[in-house]
This record gives sequence, C-alpha cells and structure tokens, in this order.
Amino acid sequence: MEKHYLEYSDPNGAEHKFYEVTINDAALVIRYGRIGTDGQTQSKTFASFEKAKAEADKKIKEKKRKGYEDAVQGVRQKRSITRRSVEEVRPASSASKAPVLWRMKTGSSAFGIYADSERVWVGNQGGKVIAVDHSGETLSTFQLPEGVKCLVSDGMFMYAGCDDGNVYDLTGKVPFVAYNIDESVDIYWLDIHKGVLGVSDSHGNIYAFNPESENQWGNVNGSGSAGWMVRMDDEGVYHGHSGGVAAYDPQSGIELWKAKTQGAVLFGWQDQDHVYAATAMRAVQRFDKKGNLQQTYKCDAAVFSCASSPDGEYIFAGDNSSAIYAFSKDGTRLWKLNSGCSSALSMQYLNERLFIVTTDGSLAMIDASPAAIAAAQQGQLPQVKDIKAQAAQGTAPLQRQTLQRAQYTGQGVVLRCVKEGGKLRIRVETEGYHDSWNVQFPKDLREEGARYLVDEVAETGGFYRVVGEIRKLD
Repeated sequence: MEKHYLEYSDPNGAEHKFYEVTINDAALVIRYGRIGTDGQTQSKTFASFEKAKAEADKKIKEKKRKGYEDAVQGVRQKRSITRRSVEEVRPASSASKAPVLWRMKTGSSAFGIYADSERVWVGNQGGKVIAVDHSGETLSTFQLPEGVKCLVSDGMFMYAGCDDGNVYDLTGKVPFVAYNIDESVDIYWLDIHKGVLGVSDSHGNIYAFNPESENQWGNVNGSGSAGWMVRMDDEGVYHGHSGGVAAYDPQSGIELWKAKTQGAVLFGWQDQDHVYAATAMRAVQRFDKKGNLQQTYKCDAAVFSCASSPDGEYIFAGDNSSAIYAFSKDGTRLWKLNSGCSSALSMQYLNERLFIVTTDGSLAMIDASPAAIAAAQQGQLPQVKDIKAQAAQGTAPLQRQTLQRAQYTGQGVVLRCVKEGGKLRIRVETEGYHDSWNVQFPKDLREEGARYLVDEVAETGGFYRVVGEIRKLD
C-alpha cells in the first residue's frame, strides 16, 4: 500500500486544505478537505496496481501545480475554538417582569446582536443569523458554517464574526468571507471601525487586522485573560479582560492607558465619550476615554452585558440571574426587572427600546419607556408576541464553484485579480476609480488574472468594499 499526503495554504490565509491519495492493490482512495476535518472520500478500482498508481501520480502532479506540497498529517491543527462558559443563577419567582413586546427563540444561545432604525440582527451559536424589523417580522436569514460570536456594523456593512475565524459580510443576498483571522488567535470578541477589525482572544491579547486580513498590529497583554470586550473609534481600541480595561492607538497599537476594574470584564460598551465595562463582581464601571473612572453602577449579580443610551444619560445591564437593570448617569438605580427569557448575553438600547439576546437563544424587544416600566413595576404587562424563527433563506457563503458567471453589458463595476508581492489583490478595472486601491474581496474566490463583476463598490478610507452580488466574467 502507498500513501501520499499533501497540504495547501492559500498565500492570502483564507484556505488550509489537505489532499491524501492511497493506493491499495488496484484500488485508489482519495480523501480531501479542510485541515482539521475528516474531509470527503472518493474511491475507484482499476485493472491493475500500475494503472491505479499512474492515476495517483497524475492527481498528485495536478495538485502540486496548484500549490499543494508534501506534508506530515497532524502537524497543522484545526483552529482553537472557545465557547463562552455561562453560569446562571435561578431568578426569584417573585421578581417583577420586564415589559417584553415580542420575543423569538433562535434555537441556541445567542451572543450577537445589532439594532438600527430599520432592523434588529441576532446571531447564535448554531451559526444562524436572522434580521427582523422592529415589529419582529423576519426580513432575512443566513446559515453560517460555525457559531456566531458577535455581530458588528461598519456604516452600511454588517458583519458576523464566527468560531471558524472568518468574519462574514452579510450585506448582500449571499454572505462571503471579508476577513480571515490568523489561526493562532482564539477569538473571543470583535469590533470594526473604518475597515480595521479589532480582535480580542482567550489570552487577553488584542489585535488589529486591515481589510486584507493582514495583522496590522498585535499587543500581547500578559496582564489578563479572556478578553470579552473590544470597542473602537477614531481615537482608540478599548479592550477589557480579566485584569481590567486598556486603550490602544488604532494605527500603531501603542498602549494609551490602562485601568483596573472591579472584577474581570465580561462585556463592554461605548458611547461618544465613555466606555463601559460589565464585570464579574456585580458592577458596570464607566470610564472616560482617557482612562479615568467616572461611575460604578452596582448590580446584584455578575453582569453579562451592558449598554447605554447614545447620550450616556441611561445605562443598562443584564446579570446572570435573568435580571435587567437601568441606571441614571449618576449611578442611581432606576429599576430592576426579570427579562422573562433567561440572561442577556448582549444588549442594545435604541429609541426607548432595549433589545437583548439570551442564554436560551431568545431575541427580545423590551419597552424601556418610563410609562411602560412604571406599569411593569405594578404588574401591568403587555401581551408578549411570540415569533417563530424562520428557516435560513440565505445560501452558504460564496465559493469558487458556486460563483455565477456573467458578461459585461456596461452595468456594474469590473474588478481584476492581480498578483503583487506574492499575494493576490483585487483592483477596480472600470474607469473613474482609484486603480491602486485594494478591494475587500473573498480570499477563496481570488484567481490570478480573473475578472469579476459587482453591482458597485463603496469607498472606505483608502480601499473599496463590494456592494451587492459577485459574479465571474466570461
């Protein structure tokens, strides 16, 4: 019996694949797939060992021409994935409940949430992403390959950061990989600002990746672990872990300041002037963006999530006993109510509505207006609308073999794949654009010399992003 094992690593870091050929007498068995998985198997029997070997040699040569190399199986391991361990406390049966207007169970624990004036997004650990309007009506659904750690937005673009190390662009009808995080980073949380992706990991480290998924900088912290907080703006990257909160320069990664917190940081939030750290020691702490502690908001249990109103006048928190809190800016507790749908792992406040995603996989909208809260404290609650989660309509992420082909008819923007410094880059070919700017584009769709057609591209601080569908030009 003869066995040949090869591996391929995309120069842009998007793919790590294996290809194994086994010859057993006249039988040829081929196994292939992503490293760290069992892959797929094909087998065929030939008239003789010699013919089986000739076919095997042909297959091996074809793969080596495509960049595969001889390797030792098991040297490269599947990326490390850490799912958040959550310990909940049973809420008191007598606790007053929050005025939940509607709720939807997604099927598994959910960390990802994002709300704007039109949509509310949820992403769960089953890889399901659902967008609904503010009445709970489903607008779109996607099924991603791995669990969703968080949902982030960068202007008009929506992204889902997943356990497989990929950050998927959900702006079009079909998701595609916009960023691919280095396999050495065990991702805990993500944020994005003007195309730069901030990533925290299990060891309390913080990284910044540019739109080509290249590591712009990394800061090996050494003073904490379990970095569950990343927030970004023009002035800083704000990072929270077991040792406290720190801020870093967005371009260089130089530490700007650091501050101790009251317990390990389990979640983070920011508004224009402040950052908020939700801690394991029953508190949310507010810092200005120079690192000065401004206020501590005391809760009754470990705080899983927090949020604020845009002006910072109201602060919200969710603890590990399913309670939701509201505070005024000066630290006064305004109310504490039971969510009615387990503990909030993430939350966002918008226009007197508090949106939460929970340990039981629920997405819920709570009426946080003063009148509704006052009524709830008296036991007067609205009728909850239970919404059934719909099956995923969005297809799996774009792959080379599923890319639709098209002919250029004068509509859309034409892109070309070029090789530069050993790496594949995408540039705009259509006149009227910066021909030296890179286009953020799926790594596993790039083929040197290939041309693509997209609906349009959006300019973002020195690079372009794809808007709409991607097709390959004939």
